[in-house]
Amino acid sequence: MDGNIQKVLEEKIRESTSKINEITTLVNSLEQTKNPNVFGQGIVIGRLYNSFYYQSRRILKRNPTEQEFSEFIQLLKKHKNELLEISFS
Repeated sequence: MDGNIQKVLEEKIRESTSKINEITTLVNSLEQTKNPNVFGQGIVIGRLYNSFYYQSRRILKRNPTEQEFSEFIQLLKKHKNELLEISFS
């Protein structure tokens, strides 16, 4: 994965874990959520995926390759504990 994209994603991970209150408000606003942690983690992963895709288009001027997507998955696995520790309930 391009170093610039990885740097942006690392920052987005830190940002996402620091904006728990915003995401919790979003999760709670639906009031129908049976598992708020799964839903909140989905929002965080979605934000990260969106950043990965957008930054690939912005920096590389193209869609990410399968290899780059695999590297994105590895980055998520590297931060798995950090991402799963967040509680949105």
